[in-house]
Amino acid sequence: MLRAQRAALAGLIRAAEGVPGPGRARSSRLLPLPCGAARPEPRGWREAVAAAVGALQEGGLVAVPTDTVYGVACLAQDSRAVRSIYSLKGRNGTKPLAICLGDVEHIYRYCHVNVPDELLQDLLPGPVTLVLKRSEELNKDLNPFTSLVGVRIPNHPFIRELARACPGPLALTSANVSSQASTLTVSEFQDLWPQLSLVVDGGPIGDVQSPQCRLGSTVVDLSVSGKFTIIRPGCALTATVEILRQKYGLVPESS
Repeated sequence: MLRAQRAALAGLIRAAEGVPGPGRARSSRLLPLPCGAARPEPRGWREAVAAAVGALQEGGLVAVPTDTVYGVACLAQDSRAVRSIYSLKGRNGTKPLAICLGDVEHIYRYCHVNVPDELLQDLLPGPVTLVLKRSEELNKDLNPFTSLVGVRIPNHPFIRELARACPGPLALTSANVSSQASTLTVSEFQDLWPQLSLVVDGGPIGDVQSPQCRLGSTVVDLSVSGKFTIIRPGCALTATVEILRQKYGLVPESS
């Protein structure tokens, strides 16, 4: 899977030189993202990550491939950028955004964890969003209506490298307007491009003809000790529940 993802990332980065309003034409530059079969080509990889980090640090929104569907990211600690994501999605701010990190050990800074570290390592990186109690380190303007936050560490090399290169967590959501289908190619969310600072084209994610490939991550609430609640079945439900129940003895919240 990782080899296929890396090969797909031989696509393009489409970077807007400005972020004009809706309906206005924008110019863009194309940056090849070369990669090898075993590891991404170092120079091209650094250029791509640097371009994305630069856009994020300027408060921009960046479209990125993940291990499930295309996503849109901003710096989670940047309140203005967070508001921009809500505007992009057509949300009123009451539907929470997940945070995206590069490695499991970073979770402990932004969340209160009450499950074994081994459980986190078993599920992440992967197509799972873990909902945990948020810590005081997280931006209070991110999902201010809840004490919980979803955590993603996608099993995709580009977004993990991007997350590691940023000074704090990314806020991450799917690259589509709320209530519309998730997207598997950059052309499927082309209507959003004028509102984005950067579009990273990693090629098609999965089979674009398969509805199963558009399910997104499995979202599971682990905020209650010894229990779990499936918030969204997603694409990894069976494997996730098997790990939680059989290996760690967690029981469904309703039990």
